[in-house]
Amino acid sequence: MAENSSCCTPEGSCHSGGTDVQVGEVTTTYRVTGMTCGHCEGAVRSEIGELAGVSSVQAVAATGLVTVTSKAPLDEDAVRAAVDEAGYELVGRAA
Repeated sequence: MAENSSCCTPEGSCHSGGTDVQVGEVTTTYRVTGMTCGHCEGAVRSEIGELAGVSSVQAVAATGLVTVTSKAPLDEDAVRAAVDEAGYELVGRAA
C-alpha cells in the first residue's frame, strides 16, 4: 500500500505546517514585538529552541506570534529571557 499522504493522523486529528505534535506535549503561543523579517523569526526560533524540552518553534513576523511545542509547560521567564537574548520583546501569551 502507498504511504498515506493525508495531513491527518490515523486517529483522525489534523495538523498543518508539517509539525507533528506528540501525545503529552504542550503547545503555547506567545506574542513577540519587534520581529520584521525572516531573520528575526530565525533568531527567535533559535533562542527559544535551546530551552530544555522544546521540540518545535514557529515564529511569524507578520503576526508577532510564536508557537512553541514542548514536553512540559515552559517557565514564561525562561521564554522571556530567550526572546530578550534574540533582541526582541515577549509581550506575553497570545489570547
